[in-house]
Amino acid sequence: MKSIINNKTPYFFIAPAIILLFLFSLLPIFVALMISFTDIDLAGLADWSTINFIGLQNYTDVLSDEIFIKSIFNTLFYVIFGVPLVIICSLGIALLINYGKARIFKAFRAVFYMPSITNVVAVAVVWSYLYNPQFGLFNYILELLHIPPVPWLQHPVMAKVSLIALALWRAIGINMIIFLAALQGIPKTYYEAAQLDGASDWKQLTKITIPLLRYAIFFVSITTMIGWLQFFEEPFIMTKGGPLDSTTSVALFIYRNGFQLSNFGYAAAGSFILFIAIIIVTMIQFRLQKKDVDY
Repeated sequence: MKSIINNKTPYFFIAPAIILLFLFSLLPIFVALMISFTDIDLAGLADWSTINFIGLQNYTDVLSDEIFIKSIFNTLFYVIFGVPLVIICSLGIALLINYGKARIFKAFRAVFYMPSITNVVAVAVVWSYLYNPQFGLFNYILELLHIPPVPWLQHPVMAKVSLIALALWRAIGINMIIFLAALQGIPKTYYEAAQLDGASDWKQLTKITIPLLRYAIFFVSITTMIGWLQFFEEPFIMTKGGPLDSTTSVALFIYRNGFQLSNFGYAAAGSFILFIAIIIVTMIQFRLQKKDVDY
């Protein structure tokens, strides 16, 4: 009897986490999947008898929606340019801080980390003023340099670039901390041996540091990719998806249809298309990482 109780003891410890995971993650995903096959709206929430099962109609409508297609290309633009910039900049700053000798480099940790913990709404409001075409700081500096003003949030392409710049500024901090932790975990003996062999700083970086950071780079690339595929706060607060839906991301498209237009089934279908895309991208990255490790 005592052995049976001991065998079940671990399950009592993990039961709260499993219950919470089921109630607040797995169950909502299953409910959203069911909703995606219906035409539920606000009336349906009040009276379930008005909800109709429409099969794959929401999915076919979403995939033929011009705004949704445009949001896919916008999201790909964010991912293609945003993810590499975040990885390169955060890794570069981490290297600079880790190998910097002056005391000011310690202060840089807080300076670069602060934006990642600052409220996104407050940050977006401040940057909206910086991007103001008439009174913004950026165009004021360009005017001092005798450069024509830039329509930061008014031009379709520049609006996406402006949002990427803001998101990059916010995303560097947390990834920098991850890279710093990985850098400080590399044994110093590798560098001492390389210096005895006459390896230059560049050789040490490319032959020791970068290869030993591959797991940290893989983790950061996965989390950053997922974050940019779910890009939402910046376009929602700063541009509302404009101009001409040029900054509408897939996440913003889902929010707009689900919470503003109350097309819950339609929005759920769009969310599952995004969900599947994230899974596919993640699996591809895991497969590529596995090949590198095997090699």
